[in-house]
Amino acid sequence: MDRANILIIGGGVVGCAIARALSRHWDDVFVAEQLPKVGMATSTRNSGVIHSGIYYPQGSLKARHCIEGNPLTYEFCAAHKVPHRHTGKLVVASNAQEATELAALMVNGRANGVEGLQLIDSEAIHSREPHIAGYAALDVPSTGIVSSEELVKAYARVATEQGASIVTRAKVEALVPQRDSIRATLRVGDAYDSAVETIEARCIVNAAGLYADDVAALLGNPSYRIYPVRGEYCEIRGPRASLVRGLIYPLPHPQGLSLGVHLTRTLWNTVLVGPTARYVAEKNDYERDRLGVEDFARRARTLLPEILEEDLQLAYSGLRPKLVPPDQLGFRDFVITRDPAVSRAIHLVGMESPGLTGAPSIAEDVFHLVYETL
Repeated sequence: MDRANILIIGGGVVGCAIARALSRHWDDVFVAEQLPKVGMATSTRNSGVIHSGIYYPQGSLKARHCIEGNPLTYEFCAAHKVPHRHTGKLVVASNAQEATELAALMVNGRANGVEGLQLIDSEAIHSREPHIAGYAALDVPSTGIVSSEELVKAYARVATEQGASIVTRAKVEALVPQRDSIRATLRVGDAYDSAVETIEARCIVNAAGLYADDVAALLGNPSYRIYPVRGEYCEIRGPRASLVRGLIYPLPHPQGLSLGVHLTRTLWNTVLVGPTARYVAEKNDYERDRLGVEDFARRARTLLPEILEEDLQLAYSGLRPKLVPPDQLGFRDFVITRDPAVSRAIHLVGMESPGLTGAPSIAEDVFHLVYETL
């Protein structure tokens, strides 16, 4: 039986950022990731946007961690040579009514502490993005893009350099509280060649993303349920990618389901169109009943009238760990809390966007919870 000061369950961007933060202070930080590589799920199946913090209610964890995480993410990327680009973005209103909503979004962003926001007119939109149609837009200069895969790898690399151990293909099957620890049973390996290992951890951090509710349930905590929402993407490649220069967003979904199908000029100079948002039944349902390119063309045409179906090809899809069921749409904040019955366990649940941006700030919150535990 191995012993560890801290066991982090989940090797996504949040789990690896936490490992980096904790391994600066403690030896024997252990990360268990059930997939073959870190960051293979929600962390890298997204738009790779470094968000600003304009969307989230004042005082929420999403707002605070996005605002704090934005400059920290840029700093980390620069220090560790993670490919990124500080692009800014436009949130575009298509008519006067939407422009009123845009003004309210600017007020909310400023109240959250987002700097540099300004409303621009259609002429300014055309000057910046000649092919984008819009009545007005909110200019958000602090937004950018990052290689999410390289970001996760960099967090993991720094953590291991500081002494953390990261084990992939390691699924936690049982968690049993002891007097001064939690006993974790892990199955390590694949279906054809696996072994059962046990770890005694003084503190467990549940950063299991889509499966955070299942991990909490292993400790007898039924408080959480993840509802997977699939987001699908198309991509514009070749010369037609020049239709978009930067980041172009519509107004967000009015019921909070998503930020809408947007246009992202990538680091590799294609344009992502998406994501869509649809509830699915299974936490591994990435491909069943995929939308066709005509759906993406129709949704994107409000922003980019020149887009044609033949410009598009299907790209990847991702799953978001929503805490809101399909019949109760609305805002739900991150859950970052100690288990009420097992004080040595810390849960992070519903870690969807802006988790990529907020990861280094979230990691500092978790550090303080772990410090109180140990």
